[in-house]
Amino acid sequence: MPSAADVESCDRCGADIRWTVTEAGRPLAVNAEPDESGNTAVHTDSVGRVRSRALTRERPDLDHLEWRAMPHPATCSNPPPRKPRQSRLAPRPVRRAAPWRYR
Repeated sequence: MPSAADVESCDRCGADIRWTVTEAGRPLAVNAEPDESGNTAVHTDSVGRVRSRALTRERPDLDHLEWRAMPHPATCSNPPPRKPRQSRLAPRPVRRAAPWRYR
């Protein structure tokens, strides 16, 4: 079960959050309190780091000492503005050949 030592407050909305490290090594903020409707399994490893993983169709159940949490970006009342995605197929600038010059 989570401890109160690693609880921080969100800079944008002031809610209590915990920072975790995902299986991919990326930081993820989760709500501080366990949530049965959450889709993230969270646990503290043997070194004291708070780790998280997504509950997937392949691994839908909680493992030993994991608890269910909701990712904070899904519930933040003041989320940062979304950046528009750039398409890979975005038009590239047209380079025109220099006009021919006869000598």
